[in-house]
Amino acid sequence: MFDIFKSKKQTKLGFDDIEIKLIESDIDYDIVQDIMRGLPKEISQDQLNSRLYEMFGPANNDTKPLTDDKPFVELVFGVNGAGKTTTIAKLANLYKQQGKTVILGAGDTFRAAAIEQLDIWASKLSVPIVKTQQGHDSSAVAYDTICKAVAKGIDRVIIDTAGRLQTQKNLNKELQKIVKVCQKAQQNAPQRKLLIIDGTQGGTAVAGAKEFHDIVGIDGVIITKLDGTAKGGAVFGVSHTLGLPILYVGYGEKQDDIKKFSPKEFVDDLTRSIYG
Repeated sequence: MFDIFKSKKQTKLGFDDIEIKLIESDIDYDIVQDIMRGLPKEISQDQLNSRLYEMFGPANNDTKPLTDDKPFVELVFGVNGAGKTTTIAKLANLYKQQGKTVILGAGDTFRAAAIEQLDIWASKLSVPIVKTQQGHDSSAVAYDTICKAVAKGIDRVIIDTAGRLQTQKNLNKELQKIVKVCQKAQQNAPQRKLLIIDGTQGGTAVAGAKEFHDIVGIDGVIITKLDGTAKGGAVFGVSHTLGLPILYVGYGEKQDDIKKFSPKEFVDDLTRSIYG
């Protein structure tokens, strides 16, 4: 006789099983220990959800508020391959949908392809762009972009920068210089410094984020490439370990493939994959 309950979804999993599944999800071992502390031997999905929500703490509930500054300047940086330029396009499209005017600054002057790629996006989105030739001063591009936004009354400025590793001292000094030049163009600029992180990189991305935070200060993080992975290493590391807010997540290559980060939605997806 068939057991009619055989296919019923398991409502609880053992402590050790949960611990292993969280580690397999690329979450740092120390964070896993914090998650598991005080949980019972048999853990329901609701219990795990509740504990995982707690791991986000105040980081995603106390994000830096948007100011009334016009223009509102965002400086975008990160390592090569994280999806930085595409994310800038997604942000520009999102702001346009909100009724804001936008201008882009092609501050990645190290790669001609980066300037060209952002220029293509600007044309596609029908937003102005300030650009120069490869090898020119990226801080000058930032300055000119902000000044043009001020003169034309544009709401949002998004400035691209060269992809860099946190260990590249010369490039990171340049990043500090760009910040200072932005402040000369407009008081309080950049109002938000955004780090783009590849969500598939887990602990490696978190280590890099810490270095960038020490170098220039990070106001918010956007995590890309979450469409093909249920792993949570980068997400929990950024929020719990570094205490940085995750503002948006990217999940595809199209201009609309960005959404505001929801800890609840992310946790629900993660535990759904664990409990099956």
